[in-house]
Amino acid sequence: MNTKRIWANFGVQDLERTTTFYKRIGFKQNGASDQLTSFFFGEKDFIIHFFLKDVLEPNIKGTIINAKAGNEIVFTLSADTREEVDNWEKEVREAGGTIVSKPEAFGEGYYGFVFTDPDGHKFNVFQM
Repeated sequence: MNTKRIWANFGVQDLERTTTFYKRIGFKQNGASDQLTSFFFGEKDFIIHFFLKDVLEPNIKGTIINAKAGNEIVFTLSADTREEVDNWEKEVREAGGTIVSKPEAFGEGYYGFVFTDPDGHKFNVFQM
């Protein structure tokens, strides 16, 4: 199999809330419609589409989990410095994200924190 591109699709309840959140924490929008909002992540422009849950479920032929009740996947966003990690934490909190764990050192040479977006999709911001 030769895959040319990979992206992620998440189900959300409110497109406007999702769009506002990701714009506020500095991600570049890839596009939007009445069914989805989409953003670029990282230097290589990894794409995450955030579909209305009611639109996505019939297309994947199954139920989407409640991300607030468990873990589906955790994306890691890299930071260059501890200061950048701390700034991300502040921006995420002010944009309406939930801080799961405050910035902290862990392991040898690692520093980061975990947050969820308004729909419960989990990310960690990581400096090493």
